[in-house]
Amino acid sequence: MDVSEPASISSGIAARYAKAVFDLAVEGKKLKALEGDIAALEAALRESADLRELIASPIHSREDQEKAMLAVAGKLGLTDIMKNTLALMAQKGRLYLLPQLLDALKRAIAEAKGEITAEVIAAKALTKTQADKLARALKASTGKTVKLNMSVDQDLIGGLVIKLGSKMIDTTIASKLDSLQNAMKEVG
Repeated sequence: MDVSEPASISSGIAARYAKAVFDLAVEGKKLKALEGDIAALEAALRESADLRELIASPIHSREDQEKAMLAVAGKLGLTDIMKNTLALMAQKGRLYLLPQLLDALKRAIAEAKGEITAEVIAAKALTKTQADKLARALKASTGKTVKLNMSVDQDLIGGLVIKLGSKMIDTTIASKLDSLQNAMKEVG
């Protein structure tokens, strides 16, 4: 397994696996089940250092990786589509692409549903009302349903940083102070 492949090649390979899995799920009307698979695998990767090590380490044989992933898939109750994909990825020495595969699948499902995800970084946690208002405002500007992936950065003085696709909206106090400082330099 050559994990030194450039990121663009790796993401291209993960995208091809994701397209195949997504197409099979749509064809079999198993999109909702695929979403469950993705959530279960993400949780397992987040919670298990052993699983992260298994998919990333070249010291495990492909056969051992396949057996382990089939056991994990059985324990998590994954669909046959995902179970077979994990087995194939192990056979081909490509399990290290699993996080990229999951991200690509989430994007494909969101696109099929007409959704986009906004990464929101705030100085403090937003209330439900604030989050709903932000989601409605973003929906009005994009025309799509917006899911918010929120996090808190206590280093921010105040405000938000919103990443929506290739756009970034920075309403933090620090960025406003920087803008003011730049404006003052231009004047004086």
